[in-house]
Amino acid sequence: MRTQRQVVDYSLRKRAVLRELLAGRVGTYDVCDASPYLKSAARFHGEPTDERCPICRSENLTHVHYIYGDELKQSAGQARTLAELPVLAMTVRECQVFVVEVCLGCNWNHLVEQYLLGRDGLTGSPEGGQDQDAVGGAAASGNGTGSRRRREAQR
Repeated sequence: MRTQRQVVDYSLRKRAVLRELLAGRVGTYDVCDASPYLKSAARFHGEPTDERCPICRSENLTHVHYIYGDELKQSAGQARTLAELPVLAMTVRECQVFVVEVCLGCNWNHLVEQYLLGRDGLTGSPEGGQDQDAVGGAAASGNGTGSRRRREAQR
């Protein structure tokens, strides 16, 4: 996705958890604890993967995408399909997406990654690129952000 930014990958944490499990310091029941809500979201909104479960090795993992953000209001915290995310990215300025992998067989679940989506990622400026023109062509003066800040401070 074009607007995907600030990606955090949790694969090192996943490896550490699996290492603890194999060493016997953590039990299977401690890591295979998916809630019924997460399993239901995986069934109805999840995206199947080709990756096998690292615990039971009998089922493929499913990725569930949860969305959070102030602009989402009642929709915050809902699971969405991967096909819905590009449409959502164009309708909100910014929302955070958490991707959780789930095994429907043994209840393994782990946070895979998180990232930001939204229209703010389409332009280079955090304001969406419209404020520079409103200040009076500050970008054309060569010292765009400094002069804009000075003008805002004078107000």
